[in-house]
Amino acid sequence: MKQRGFGEYVKKKRIKLGLTLREFCRKNDYDAGNISKIERGLMPPPQGKELREKYAKALGLKKGTKEWLTFQDYAAVYSGRVPSDLLSEEEIVRKLPLLFRTIRDSQLDELQLRELIDTLRKEMA
Repeated sequence: MKQRGFGEYVKKKRIKLGLTLREFCRKNDYDAGNISKIERGLMPPPQGKELREKYAKALGLKKGTKEWLTFQDYAAVYSGRVPSDLLSEEEIVRKLPLLFRTIRDSQLDELQLRELIDTLRKEMA
């Protein structure tokens, strides 16, 4: 799986900070070649929790915020994993196969996918 979605998210956040790739790397002591590869989807998201948190903080994301969770979700999904906080919830884990089958077996258009998401949100509330 290409890592482009994660990389695009990282690049968007870096640009929002008003930093060029080199400035971002110099400021945070990162290798510009590696960050460039991440942003272009040529290198996977960081696997280690500490490194992911370091990247998130460098991008100005505060722990516990929606943006922080979005960053962590992108890192997990583009690494081929389900986010660990979801796996710790037994009820969610039990419902994941149904979700996967529903998405896989149905050719959902944008509206249907949004309706499914709304339904899931109501169920989980």
